[in-house]
Amino acid sequence: MRGIAVAAIALTSVLSMAACAKDNGGTSSGNTGSASGGCKLADKPPVAAGNTTSSAAGEKVDGSALKVGLAYDIGGRGDASFNDSAAAGLDKAKADLGIAEIKELTAAPNEAEDAKQTRMRQLATEGYNPIIGVGFAYAESLKVVAPQFPATRFAIVDGAVEGAANVTPLVFAEEEGSFLAGVIAAYQSKSCHVGFVGGVKIPLIQKFEAGFEQGAKAAAPDIQIEKKYLTPAGDFTGFQEPSKGQEAAKGQIEAGSDVLYHAAGASGKGVFTAAKAANVKAIGVDSDQYNQTTVAESKDVIVSSMLKRVDVAVYDFVRAVAKDDLANLPKVFDLKVDGVGYATSGGKIDDDLKAVLDGYKAQIIEGKIKVSDKPTG
Repeated sequence: MRGIAVAAIALTSVLSMAACAKDNGGTSSGNTGSASGGCKLADKPPVAAGNTTSSAAGEKVDGSALKVGLAYDIGGRGDASFNDSAAAGLDKAKADLGIAEIKELTAAPNEAEDAKQTRMRQLATEGYNPIIGVGFAYAESLKVVAPQFPATRFAIVDGAVEGAANVTPLVFAEEEGSFLAGVIAAYQSKSCHVGFVGGVKIPLIQKFEAGFEQGAKAAAPDIQIEKKYLTPAGDFTGFQEPSKGQEAAKGQIEAGSDVLYHAAGASGKGVFTAAKAANVKAIGVDSDQYNQTTVAESKDVIVSSMLKRVDVAVYDFVRAVAKDDLANLPKVFDLKVDGVGYATSGGKIDDDLKAVLDGYKAQIIEGKIKVSDKPTG
């Protein structure tokens, strides 16, 4: 009887595995298949033909006359995310263009608005030109300070200042890069259940959520998506509290998510910690977080990062100032100009998945797929 029972259990397991394979589309034959036995995947997009992005000219530019000021958002250099990407662009500008001098200042969490004005005014008074505000939170201060220094060129990442001719907006199509992150999550998930953790519930971060959801559902229409914001609009500590990121990620993992994507600044460190503890996968944001030393202990669970190329925007702006040619800067840093994208460090994105991602990327650039910048609900 014991032998019969063992045989019956074995037969049941075989039949169950066969049924699962059938339900999930098998192991990637033709245009449909399953991601590691997880989601039933949609038809793959056509293979991208040729290069779908533009490339900047390699003309040598001299920036040795410039003193560049950079005002970081909360977290500053070392946040392993948004600010570090800006820092990388500044470092590249200093190395490539021979920048004479740089100065970096950093915002404090929930600081008073006049602190940002003081920071910007300090840089301008000390002769730094150009000056870059890293983050939309500098918009209000630039409305006041920029007109006081009309000969100084300012830029703001993720924002714009209406009526200020000397302020250049550096904005991104975060939703397009996040769409590709959603595709990656669908292909990497074994449970067909993924999660999104946002730092603060504001329209900017909701662009990440919107693109991620659209991409995941384009790749796997039946996928389940958990969503959580760490703080409401107005409370920007959601970008600076890894413990909250860890708690939110743990909840999503307990709900069944096995791939987590964050847009939470330094709080994303906690998302990685939770993913590492549960042996699930994570997708970073802004910079290539697999290579960030501040999250090195979790790098083995980071399958990719959505690259928001703040480094490219900062570098291109400084270079354009050195050339005295701001007119040719992109209006939006999108997939077409490599303003957003995805990282492949760590070897988790194989050639087959790269082909799928490049196919979706080409469709977005060609306008065949329109990525929304607003979540569905």
